Amino acid sequence: MMNEFEAQVLSDLCVLKSQMTGLVGDGTAGRMGELERRMERHEQHWQRAKGFMAAVSVVFAVIEVAVEAIRRH
Repeated sequence: MMNEFEAQVLSDLCVLKSQMTGLVGDGTAGRMGELERRMERHEQHWQRAKGFMAAVSVVFAVIEVAVEAIRRH
């Protein structure tokens, strides 16, 4: 027979196991896996944005050089 304390401990362990399964997953990705995927997508978008800004700065530099060349003539 189980006393009240043992029943409460088993109940709490069951809840903990359920929460851990939701967090880590049970063969499928849990919330942690989803967060990792979201971070990877965020990093990819950030890298693309940095590349785009670098390209835009090169375009502006070329335009500036062209305008200066036109002014001097």
